Amino acid sequence: MTRFTLPVLVLSVVALGACTDPAYVTGDAETRDEYKNTKTGAVVGGLLGAGIGKATGGSALAGAAVGAGVGAIIGNDLDKQAAELRDDIDNEDVTIENTGDKLIVTLPQDITFASDSYAVRPGLVDDLGAVANSLKKYPNSVVQVIGHTDSSGSAEHNQTLSEDRANAVADKLMDAGVAFERIETVGRGEDQPVASNLTEEGKAQNRRVEIVILPNG
Repeated sequence: MTRFTLPVLVLSVVALGACTDPAYVTGDAETRDEYKNTKTGAVVGGLLGAGIGKATGGSALAGAAVGAGVGAIIGNDLDKQAAELRDDIDNEDVTIENTGDKLIVTLPQDITFASDSYAVRPGLVDDLGAVANSLKKYPNSVVQVIGHTDSSGSAEHNQTLSEDRANAVADKLMDAGVAFERIETVGRGEDQPVASNLTEEGKAQNRRVEIVILPNG
């Protein structure tokens, strides 16, 4: 019986993606970038599929092929969803990051809340409505709303504030029609900074709410 090692499976999945990727047909650099996350999804899905195939007594290569197909679909949907969100959100301070397996929409605190408040600013409601519309258009995902603060004040206060802010943003998404069961809220307080808390610029980056969109297949 032929046995396939993990490296062989990885190469097989990558080759499968290359053969079907329009970027390899056209050779266009812009097209290659457009399909980058679709290929990432195919590779991740292929590896997961291979593991599932072996664990269930089936063919690892067959599992990889199925997983690659599912992963490519997920990656393609994320590419489209990210592009649409960038068009629909009318705020250059809101960032949208496509990691290939999830989308992260980052709302800086300074445009989302007043200092030490968890009441969402009226000016951001339309942008949250755009996120909600996107979530309704792409229903096969779950959503984590994660609040973060800087290190000013006590850790206990920051933890509570981050939880309240995450809940406030989640409430706006649900008000706009996103199902309650799709949303999880998390407060990280000051524990996950993305910049130094020793400068005002760094503190401003750390004060944020992230909406993480996770496809569930």
